[in-house]
Amino acid sequence: MGVRVMVVDDQVMVRAGLAAIVDSQDGLDVVGEAGDGEAALELAAEVGPDVVLMDIRMPGMDGLTATARLTAGADPPRVLVLTTFHQDAYVFQALRAGASGFLLKDAEPAELVAAIRVVAGGEAMLSPAVTRRLIDAFATGTVSAAPEGDPRLATLTPRERDVLVSLAQGLSNAEIGAALGIVTGTVKAHINALLPKLGVRDRVQATIVAYDLGLVRPR
Repeated sequence: MGVRVMVVDDQVMVRAGLAAIVDSQDGLDVVGEAGDGEAALELAAEVGPDVVLMDIRMPGMDGLTATARLTAGADPPRVLVLTTFHQDAYVFQALRAGASGFLLKDAEPAELVAAIRVVAGGEAMLSPAVTRRLIDAFATGTVSAAPEGDPRLATLTPRERDVLVSLAQGLSNAEIGAALGIVTGTVKAHINALLPKLGVRDRVQATIVAYDLGLVRPR
């Protein structure tokens, strides 16, 4: 079966364009379209998408609220946020709401398709520009860190903490294994164990938590 994609945007022409791009790709199928967050929640319950392309600014329930509601349910879809807005606040709010990716609407169709496939496969996707702003915000103190003694740290084993730090520094699984002297399969096992302990679903959200907890500082 192909990846089931739902498109959520308040502009009809934008929805149509996104749907056309997605439907033109092998293995990707548009299963529904919605014009606001509330309609998206109702439609998602009916069609069961694997990936939701979510606009942020919409009338009524916005995309951030809808994302949080969608990702809080059982067996939630992956949410890829698309926006024309460059404000950092939207990036942080979307990721903390549970989004698995964030792309600007001026991204090339190939970038959009690649992002859908990445998040559908269980990974996270950020555009390079978004990643740079995210790190810059932590470096300048725009994003506040969690208080000392955060209970999430106590749930991690020493090795899981080492893996989290390496992951947040941008290392691949193979690089983490080489740095810590463990095989790649063990790295994956540690990541799979630490994600639910932190209450996150993927590497990007785990990275945010690592910065929040002060385990990693921007260079």
